[in-house]
Amino acid sequence: MTIAFRYGNPAVECDGAELRAQCRHLAMVVTVSGAIDDDNFDRLTQKVRRLVLAEKPFALDLSDVTYLSARGVSLLYALDDECDIAGVEWALIASPEVLDVLRLLDDAFPITVSVPEALHHFAEGTLARRRLLPLLHKTA
Repeated sequence: MTIAFRYGNPAVECDGAELRAQCRHLAMVVTVSGAIDDDNFDRLTQKVRRLVLAEKPFALDLSDVTYLSARGVSLLYALDDECDIAGVEWALIASPEVLDVLRLLDDAFPITVSVPEALHHFAEGTLARRRLLPLLHKTA
């Protein structure tokens, strides 16, 4: 698989999938494309978990994923756990193939339709917290 180079944002090849991370002002955005299967989900999970940063919302963009194995879903559970430990909100942008697999599960992941929509949601949360700051200052 040939990976197109993007200055400052190289893709990491993971046995049939590509992972690209971009730390934006509002969130860490991790994009995975290709197939997430039994051969690469461990490596992808390890890399995705390391990209979760404290106090930085996380968007996992799987909109270009063409296949998600049932075992590959464990990547989403691991990410959910990691974000919970770090105390950060996360969002999943899913391709139709990923949505087909997720429909079979009872667990709900925070799914949104696009990266811009996820970033907008994170921005609203940040704005709401900033509105609370004046209320938290001590008066003495």
